[in-house]
Amino acid sequence: MKLAAARRREMGGRGVKLPSAMQKVVQLGIGLAFIGNAMAILIALGSTQVNAEQMLSPAQQRGLVILRANCSRCHAIGKIGESPLPIAPPFRTLHERYPVEDLQEPLAEGIVTGHPTMPEFRFDPGQVGDIIAYLRSLEH
Repeated sequence: MKLAAARRREMGGRGVKLPSAMQKVVQLGIGLAFIGNAMAILIALGSTQVNAEQMLSPAQQRGLVILRANCSRCHAIGKIGESPLPIAPPFRTLHERYPVEDLQEPLAEGIVTGHPTMPEFRFDPGQVGDIIAYLRSLEH
């Protein structure tokens, strides 16, 4: 800003005056650049849109948060990836072993496994419902 003011003083208080046709060309160029950038943003947003089936319901989101906090140290809890602990099955495969609804009682009463490295977890009924909802979302 100070540089522009100094230049105007050097020129006797006059700024650079573009011919009116040149001003219109510059304005058109700026306008086209703005429109081009806006279109690029819209195209990028459109390509990352999530399919309605892939969006998580509020219950599924809460279930994911619970599993991330309690289980992700050992288990893969998403649709892809390996479990950090090789003996811990990825949650996306649980439905291949048994209906995930069968986990409701163990989740509420405390999951106990045959190996000593897994801690015992107990969840309240609302949390159990959220966890089951999330696990069901992994089946698709």
